[in-house]
Amino acid sequence: MTARRASSAGRGALHSIGVGLSAGLLLIVVALAVVLVVVPKATGSTPLTVLTSSMEPSLPPGTLLVVRPTPVDEIRVGDVLTYQIESGRPEVISHRVIEIASSSDGTTSFVTKGDNNDEADDEAVLPVQVRGTLWYSVPWLGFVNQAVNGSARAWIVPLLAVALFGYAGYMIVSGLVAHRAERIRRRGRGRRSAGRSAHD
Repeated sequence: MTARRASSAGRGALHSIGVGLSAGLLLIVVALAVVLVVVPKATGSTPLTVLTSSMEPSLPPGTLLVVRPTPVDEIRVGDVLTYQIESGRPEVISHRVIEIASSSDGTTSFVTKGDNNDEADDEAVLPVQVRGTLWYSVPWLGFVNQAVNGSARAWIVPLLAVALFGYAGYMIVSGLVAHRAERIRRRGRGRRSAGRSAHD
């Protein structure tokens, strides 16, 4: 193999690696967009981030929780319930339901407890406080959710997707151009070789 062919093969290998990395990054961004934006928006669910260790080991800090609205009569013991600390305020807690109680007037309340806590939460949760139950969770992705929280999420994820699509497109086009140029060079070398043979 000549030095020129070795150099061309090296460039081809690097280009293939670049295309593979681009495709991998693109898949990651698309997956993030689906988990953080598309699924919650389509189902009316809410992405939240675990900030404390009260639900370890099953839900350590940094875990992404996707909480979907759940009718009160469908909540069961063992469900991870997300509820407002005070009704009408944004602060929430996600703890496991360990008991369901009914008062004499028929009002349902939920006794909750963090998996890593020794005792149940101080106050029972009323239906007006309930935000929903845990649908699914993804370890560590909560940190990403925090980084692109609020209105930033609406443009950061699509922007990353567009940028990676553009980069992947550039890599593919440049690869096709390089491949075509290499074919032309080979064809030219073949003609010159044939010409020398005929002359000889």
